This record gives sequence, structure tokens and C-alpha cells, in this order.
Amino acid sequence: MTAACGRGPEGLAALVDPSSTAVLTMELQRGVVGPDAMMKALVERVSTAGTVRAAAAVCDAARGVGAPVVHCVVHTRSDGAGTAVNCRILGLADKLRREQGIAPTLAGSDGARLVPELGDDRRDLIAARGHGLTPFTATSLDQTLRNLGVTTVVATGVSVNVGIMGLCLSAVDLGYQVVLGRDAVAGVPAEYEEAVIEHPLAMVATVVTSAELLEAWGSPGS
Repeated sequence: MTAACGRGPEGLAALVDPSSTAVLTMELQRGVVGPDAMMKALVERVSTAGTVRAAAAVCDAARGVGAPVVHCVVHTRSDGAGTAVNCRILGLADKLRREQGIAPTLAGSDGARLVPELGDDRRDLIAARGHGLTPFTATSLDQTLRNLGVTTVVATGVSVNVGIMGLCLSAVDLGYQVVLGRDAVAGVPAEYEEAVIEHPLAMVATVVTSAELLEAWGSPGS
């Protein structure tokens, strides 16, 4: 068991009670982790680690027990309006848009869509943003979760380097319990991903595998 805070199976089951838990996927979009995504190293890492497969299994299990699934996505505009280019990663995306006319997660494009492995379930919710790097800041995500009665969030997706780190820290700041799906997240390089999960993220989140989550929810796949 890799859970932080010394939680055993019974403690994990209570922590991820479906009545108060939501699964969050972070940028598992075709333009982010698909074949034509901008960050090839991340695409390769996600493929090698089986990140999408694990995240999809967690989403399926959550739906099966009645826990909401919320997909945190980025939808960009072709003109870049409303997005501040105030850091290197946003600058790279903006340069691609200006010089090549390419926006990997252009709203309405195939790149903005979820990866097919996540399915197309009408029960799922979408929390879209057109700015910044993390899903809670200046979006409706927090209020949506509170309206659903959520007190625990399960983090999946990419990347451990930026988005997942920001998701976890913001969620803790807002008062949520955070569970991190160890094999349902990814970052680059792999050694950095492992170090970030083992050290800073393990201090703020309960780190478990997708199999442990499925077991906690009594899923047939556990």
C-alpha cells in the first residue's frame, strides 16, 4: 500500500466514499497527450506508463459507484485572446499559434476533445478554462464540486510537472482531501515524476494505485 498518512484499505474506502468524492482528470485531451500533441516527451511517457489506461479505469469505477467524474480541460482560442503569456510553457504554445497557426487544444477542434479511452459518458462534467496552467484558479470547478457535496478529489492526468502539482496544491488550499492516482498521472522525465510524487505530492495527497482505488470501490476490475 502506497497511501500517505498511514491509511489502510478501510481508511482509504472511507476517504473515497462515493457520496463525497469526485475524480478529476487533468488535460487528458488529444492535443495534450495524443499523437499530434506539442510535448512529445510527455506523450511518450504517458504511453509507456499506461497513464490513460489507468485513468480510464478509475473513471469507469467511479461511475460504477456513483461518484462524479469531472474532466478539467483547456480550450484555447485561435487568436489567443484572454490568455496571458507570462511563463515559458505558455510562451511556447503562443509561439506555435502565431508562427504556425496551430493551437493543439483549439476550442471545437479534435485536439480539444478527450482521449477516446475516457469514453463519452453523459454523466461526466467538463470544467474548461481558457487561461493559466491549473484547473481551480478563476474557474467554476470549486463551486461545482461544492454543489455536488464533494470533499475528496482523486487526481489523474498530466502533468506532474505543472498541472497535477497545481491541482493538488489548490485543492488542499480550498479544503479538499486529495487522493493521487499514482499510475494515473505522468510527468517528464520519469525520474522527476517519481521524485515529485514521493516527496512534495506525498506530503499533501494520499498516494495510491488505481488498483487500490478500484478495490476501495469494490470494482470487479480490482
